[in-house]
Amino acid sequence: MVRISSLSGQEAEVAACVGAALESFGIRFEPVRGNILALNRHFDPALPTLALDAHLDTVPVCNGYTRDPFDPGCDPEIIYGLGSNDDGGSVVSMIAAFRHFYERKLPFNLMLILSREEEVSGPDGTRWLFAPDGLFASGGAWPMPERVIVGEPTGMRAATSERGLLVLDGEAQGVSGHAARGEGVNALYIALDDIAALRAHVFTRHSPLMGYVRLSVTQIEAGHAHNVIPDRCRFVVDIRPTEQYTNEEILSELQAFCRSRLTARNLANRSSATAAGSPLLRAAQRLGLETFSSPTTSDWMRIPCDALKMGPGESSRSHKADEYILTREIRAGIDGYIAFIETLYGNTLE
Repeated sequence: MVRISSLSGQEAEVAACVGAALESFGIRFEPVRGNILALNRHFDPALPTLALDAHLDTVPVCNGYTRDPFDPGCDPEIIYGLGSNDDGGSVVSMIAAFRHFYERKLPFNLMLILSREEEVSGPDGTRWLFAPDGLFASGGAWPMPERVIVGEPTGMRAATSERGLLVLDGEAQGVSGHAARGEGVNALYIALDDIAALRAHVFTRHSPLMGYVRLSVTQIEAGHAHNVIPDRCRFVVDIRPTEQYTNEEILSELQAFCRSRLTARNLANRSSATAAGSPLLRAAQRLGLETFSSPTTSDWMRIPCDALKMGPGESSRSHKADEYILTREIRAGIDGYIAFIETLYGNTLE
């Protein structure tokens, strides 16, 4: 997988590679809009469904790599390369766990979802699969899962919540003029006043799981010449919401005191949390897994059913140069998923 470029929207070759592996294991699967889906051999529509969800795509290669990002190396203890940690470790560990249970008659259905376009929240990945008018809601052969384990690098700790993502484009409007004559209305100054107000703003609702909403201004652009008062200034605000606010509420609260126009790029990237009293939480507790709130987003924000996030590798390695995962982490991921599934269903598997 590492040797194959699999940028978001360009996953066909890596999906073919993974599909060939599933075929060699005797696992029936179906490619659907570039995603790979499979159900356990003894699927029963009368039973609830647990899904294992990981993504096939990667971000682009970043600066700073000291080795070929598509060369996994030959060290038996470590796998290098783009996508090795995010999300190749979860993909192969979930395939192995799914294979472990594939031929067994279970008191539940097991589904494998290897999705595309996770890194860009694209229209054909999990966003479509779980949509109200998507595949799982269509009433066809693929049921809407009751529970989902989202595979992301967490060190096999159980993330029971994760922040959402709200990106706002701010635009201040002024009037251009000659700097020497003090003409015009400086859009940059309007934007700077708004940015100062945004930095000082406190969202009052506190999440017991995630704390307070986080806000950062990350980009700003204005002006074309040193002697012209800029009539337009653009800036970008990165916001990490909690379950205490909808994205619409956050946008409305900020626009109320900003002179700049704030426009959301997407209002659908909500925060997520495992349901109170969830069997997923109880299974994590029985196994003594550390639980935490994840600061990063994932496909979880597209999943309307009960879920948690857990996988091999470490989030701190993702989207960075010289990405890697340890082979012992993948082995621990396989064993961890199998133990979690057995514990989730009360060790009643036959």
